Amino acid sequence: MGHDDDASHGWHYADVWDLIAELRPAQDALVHGDRRTSWSAFRDRAGALASSLVAGGAGPGDRVAQYLYNSPEYLEVTYAAYQAGLTPVNTNYRYRADELAYLWTNADAVAVVFHGAFTDTVDSVRDRVPTLRRWLWVDDGSGPCPDWAEPYEAIAGAAAAGPYQPSWGRSGDDIVMIYTGGTTGMPKGVMWRHDDMYRSFNAVGDPDDRDLDAVRDRLGAEGEPPVGIPGSPLMHATGYMFAKSMLTQGGTVVTLPDRHFDVRSLLETIEREGVTTVAIVGDAFARPILEALDASPQRWDLSSLQLLVSAGVMWSGETKAGLARHLPGTLFADLLGSTEAHGMGSSVSGAGSDPNTARFSLGAHAMVIDDGGNVLGPGGTGLLAVGGPGPVGYHKDPDKSAATFRTVAGRRVSVPGDWARVGDDGSITLLGRGSLCINTGGEKVFPEEVEEALETHPAVRDSTVVGVPDPAFGEAVGAVVSLVGDDLVTADDLIVHVKGRIAGYKAPKHVLIVDDVERSPNGKADYAGARRRLLDHLSATSPASAQSD
Repeated sequence: MGHDDDASHGWHYADVWDLIAELRPAQDALVHGDRRTSWSAFRDRAGALASSLVAGGAGPGDRVAQYLYNSPEYLEVTYAAYQAGLTPVNTNYRYRADELAYLWTNADAVAVVFHGAFTDTVDSVRDRVPTLRRWLWVDDGSGPCPDWAEPYEAIAGAAAAGPYQPSWGRSGDDIVMIYTGGTTGMPKGVMWRHDDMYRSFNAVGDPDDRDLDAVRDRLGAEGEPPVGIPGSPLMHATGYMFAKSMLTQGGTVVTLPDRHFDVRSLLETIEREGVTTVAIVGDAFARPILEALDASPQRWDLSSLQLLVSAGVMWSGETKAGLARHLPGTLFADLLGSTEAHGMGSSVSGAGSDPNTARFSLGAHAMVIDDGGNVLGPGGTGLLAVGGPGPVGYHKDPDKSAATFRTVAGRRVSVPGDWARVGDDGSITLLGRGSLCINTGGEKVFPEEVEEALETHPAVRDSTVVGVPDPAFGEAVGAVVSLVGDDLVTADDLIVHVKGRIAGYKAPKHVLIVDDVERSPNGKADYAGARRRLLDHLSATSPASAQSD
């Protein structure tokens, strides 16, 4: 992991993408609605932007913020930064002024590329980030370019013959930084070396690739390239790393023009573009897909879809089984990992198999450890850890870095805080993130386990489980739940259902039934918001179980 791992081969994403643009210049690299960008145009537009950023004063490792919806520009900025030896910085487009000022100050950003819809917000923080020198405005039809910004298209659309090569060169030590909000606290920048990230994610898809000549030979011999849709926002790691993987395989990334997840747009695009792979984030995306297919089973031709991959949020076995009825030729890959701990586990299923929920085969470099760092075997419950090539650490946070990146049995590993139980067959069952664990009367309750039990009820569409104060037990289990249609199920019905599936102390004491369970655009639960919502409701009612919002 990091510099402590095997000898570096010096992998750099820009070097690989430059090679692909040379080998497949006319092939689509990016598709966005009616817009199509070939690999040669992708390279040249990124090169023009890279040249402009450096000419404007950006130096080795400087950070360029991406305040953008899913779009070709997002990946062009990524490629431009990589070409110039700069570091792109993802920015959550839901952030308000204070959060943006914190993020860009923490990152020492020197430039921001933003969609026009965010003009007023960017203007409100321009003077609060001392390192910022340039603002590049992407036209989205929302209004004119402000006088303090530069039109992005005038820069990226300028003539460029090939990729940009910075005077300081490129290195496998160049940094990729992905900010992650996690479950608590302010966002933290997870820093990876290009070489480590490339080897960890194995984006080329062949572990035998030893150098660019091997990549050239293999890509030149391969058939049809993959076509992939990141269903979740590129501003989060799941969508972003999926898109990078598609590009590094010499494929095509198709982004959806919709600024909110539109399941029909997704299915229509799969059919139109012959998409082979789609990345989603658990049931938050998978259930709407299943509902659309159940309602109109013959409407879309999805025969091109070979792989549906998910990471970051629970993907229930019931939903996988339902999708398999409609997609008999598709494999479902449920990946366990995080921005700072890739490759903890995986579960692959398809038609004819028995899909499961939250049970995974351990990754090649993964293990379960106890508090003392001892590796646990069957029957053990502990923290997931993963070795191999990994992050350098958290940007400007040595304490958090030391707590997460530890040495176990002489190996540097990442321990992000996920608890798991080891089965008799060596597989693991994910219990949940320790920071979300509910302590009720001395018993540990992991929200994901209760959410899984709740969502086996046919009336439950979505749920978020949190701890709330309890005078007798310290904390009590509470749940915010949305239902399918106008089902008349009650809170008591759901509590009884959960008690029939898991230990009674894990069942919710309080259930709040709402129209919609709030989630972020990448499908992850808003635990803090759910807790506030439940507490507000409980303060306005009796301590008994709540019935509805």
